[in-house]
Amino acid sequence: MKFIVSSTYLLKQLQVLGGVINNSNTLPILDNFLFDLNQKELTVSASDLETTMSSVLEVDSDNEGTIAVPAKLLLEILKTFPEQPLTFVVEDNNTVEISSNHGKYALAYADGAEFPKSVELSNPSSTTVLGDILATAINKTIFAAGNDDLRPVMSGVFFQFSPESLTFVATDAHKLVKYQRTDVTASKVAEFIMPKKPLNLLKGILSGSETEVLIEYNESNAKFSFENTILICRLIDGKYPNYEAVIPKENPNKLSIARNQLLSSVRRVSIFSNKTTHQIRLKIAGAELNISAEDIDYSNKAEERLTCSYQGDDMQIGFNSRFLVEMLNNLTSDDVQLEMSLPNRAGILTPIDGLDEGENVTMLVMPVMLNS
Repeated sequence: MKFIVSSTYLLKQLQVLGGVINNSNTLPILDNFLFDLNQKELTVSASDLETTMSSVLEVDSDNEGTIAVPAKLLLEILKTFPEQPLTFVVEDNNTVEISSNHGKYALAYADGAEFPKSVELSNPSSTTVLGDILATAINKTIFAAGNDDLRPVMSGVFFQFSPESLTFVATDAHKLVKYQRTDVTASKVAEFIMPKKPLNLLKGILSGSETEVLIEYNESNAKFSFENTILICRLIDGKYPNYEAVIPKENPNKLSIARNQLLSSVRRVSIFSNKTTHQIRLKIAGAELNISAEDIDYSNKAEERLTCSYQGDDMQIGFNSRFLVEMLNNLTSDDVQLEMSLPNRAGILTPIDGLDEGENVTMLVMPVMLNS
């Protein structure tokens, strides 16, 4: 088995696939890339049993064969080569020899038959979405997903497809983000929970991409196909909480303000907040927003006054500053609106501008009880 491939082209593809491989694997075979050569096409796969990703590369060959090559070693050597053709020759003594312009390098390979077979989806439903739209949906939601192993359903992003819209939701019970596209739809209603790891991989590859992504899914797995790449992952099992029930419908108090101004102020004031609660106080009266924080243990306190546009009753409400900073950072609009009802009910943060037609973002942040 022999093939010739460009060093930088191979490295670029393998670096993407390398994101699938865990640092420590229970099965040693998972430390390898699977190389499946079929004449001019080399399919390279990486897996952690939950997620499997494969790309088809164009190579110069008329051979066929399958081997598993040590991923870390191969990536390390490829990073050192300037652009040049590399010749891979598989020897009978279980080594693969790489020849460059200046030398030869031999590494041991494993039997490709030991590599886990990727899952075939039975009776999947499907929908297509533009790569950049999917990457944006992931980017807007994934930061709000939880990290609690005891509540696995909340550690992923909830995909909700219907003939009217595609909706993506993430929450950790303190904050919630709902990202909706009414300009992209599915043929029928479907819901599933995607784990974070494959989503982060997709986000990295598809950001800014104009490629159509085919999403296929059934009860237990999802498959994403685009250009020369396929990603298959196991879904998170369980029922997602009824997130609509926690979004307050009546919010008479509406505050509008420049996003960067609010973000900078919250960042500064939060330096003086309690290091455990990160609590800041928002006091709104007329067109003035007063943001303050106090750390009684160390006698630290800070207060800032901002001008805002406000409709509603004067009120005080407490928030965890870290959640507010995360949300304001994730938005890209010039101005934002914060809707509130009562000091013990969630606040709703939405962008006022900068959205595409058919794009909606709703961010919900739970309040914290104010120290009187």
